[in-house]
Amino acid sequence: MMQAPSVFHVDRLELSFAPKPWAFAVERRAEIDAYFSALRREKPHVWNGRVLLMHDRSVENGVLHGQYLETDYASFSAWCHWNRPAAGVGDCFSAAAILSADGAFLLGVMGPHTFNGGRIYFPCGTPDPAVIVDGKVDLDLSLRRELKEETGLDMTGFEPEPGWTMSVDGALIAQVKVLRSKESATDLRGRIRAYLASEKRPELADIHIVRGPGDFDPAMPGYATAFMASRFARG
Repeated sequence: MMQAPSVFHVDRLELSFAPKPWAFAVERRAEIDAYFSALRREKPHVWNGRVLLMHDRSVENGVLHGQYLETDYASFSAWCHWNRPAAGVGDCFSAAAILSADGAFLLGVMGPHTFNGGRIYFPCGTPDPAVIVDGKVDLDLSLRRELKEETGLDMTGFEPEPGWTMSVDGALIAQVKVLRSKESATDLRGRIRAYLASEKRPELADIHIVRGPGDFDPAMPGYATAFMASRFARG
């Protein structure tokens, strides 16, 4: 029986880069390469870059402590495709929960050319080496970058809530930052859609507005619906 996602507040993230080999990527190399070759034939724009996965974590006194290793996107995507089998890592990333002035959340519908085409997410992305600063993994930096790249919106246009909401769904460990806007959900959606129309190959195909649990969609990951359900339950 699958366990429901857990959702709780943390005050601060203390995350570091502590590289080591990922046994999954080494031991299943041939399978991974075959899988990724097939994926590239289906979606030629998927790029085999580098990503960071958390290999150790603990929460103490409201602080998440964690360490990351580096691997290739081919290994990461194969692990995801194979339903994230136990492999000594977690996908710990930051996600931007845009909250409109009229109390709705805005999520992006991933474009068909992306690895997760059709899925509905908060703006987010698995961290990569570009967010390592002085040996620390900066999920704030990752959040700002993904928000800008996916929606065209800048963090300066929002009031971030203090701390993070940690939504854990198996090996998915989302660090959700609520970004409050003074604009309505309809106006925000219009601005983002105008940005998407201006891009040659935008990551997002559309914006989905969630005003309550009735707007949840099966294409949304469990960590996202669990987070929003906890917020709506608070009123």
